[in-house]
Amino acid sequence: MTTSSKPPSHTARARSFNAAAAQYAENRPSYPPALFDAIEELAARPLAGARVADVGAGTGIATALLHTRGAEVIAIEPGDGMATQFRRTLPDVPLVRGSGDALPLTDNCADFLTYAQAWHWTEPTKSVPEALRVLRPGGALALWWNTSAVDVPWIAEQAERIRIHFGIDPVVEQNGSGLRTALADPTGRLDFAHRRVRWSRHVPVDTHLANISSHSVFLVQDEETTNTFLTEERHHLLTEFPDGELEETYVVELVVALAP
Repeated sequence: MTTSSKPPSHTARARSFNAAAAQYAENRPSYPPALFDAIEELAARPLAGARVADVGAGTGIATALLHTRGAEVIAIEPGDGMATQFRRTLPDVPLVRGSGDALPLTDNCADFLTYAQAWHWTEPTKSVPEALRVLRPGGALALWWNTSAVDVPWIAEQAERIRIHFGIDPVVEQNGSGLRTALADPTGRLDFAHRRVRWSRHVPVDTHLANISSHSVFLVQDEETTNTFLTEERHHLLTEFPDGELEETYVVELVVALAP
């Protein structure tokens, strides 16, 4: 097992994505149409024509899908590298620098606030009041995470290899991202409804490795530690998938709360 004596801080992990923004944009999974159907159902309103603030927008993976859905989207992103990549990808979508803990938005201005893979980087005692300030009455706060489907044997085996090598359990990491409503809102001010959406994509082994290594668990490691794991993991995967293609299976964990 390769671990440092002092785990990287939450802030260091949050900032680690900026140096890997292009890798993130190219290899991270997207989200299925069924997710946005579920958001609309739980919010009881369509995304088309709605004013949406996509917070922690990163490279714009979710922002682009919200825009395609017909929403009037503004993106909010704190990181330099991620914001630069966002502007390359979506030059016509407005982007404002900021975070969910202090939203650069006026009161009662949004029909939806969305956080794709991002809520766990906020401090809910700050981001919950900010969400309630910015949302219009009846507006929806939608939080979601792509989580690996560990009922798939090869995915579970990979998670165990990551745990052994890095001393961090990726399953616990994902489940700690705010999937339980008590973690999503420790203030107890929001009433969340919960949905799961299962989906998958077929990718080359090297795309999969580039995807997993764009996660903060990898980005905060030294280069030798990460490269050693990726070399060994590539061998494992090509043994299991000799044609060099695999199916990544995800369960999107979605929680939606309505503003009073």
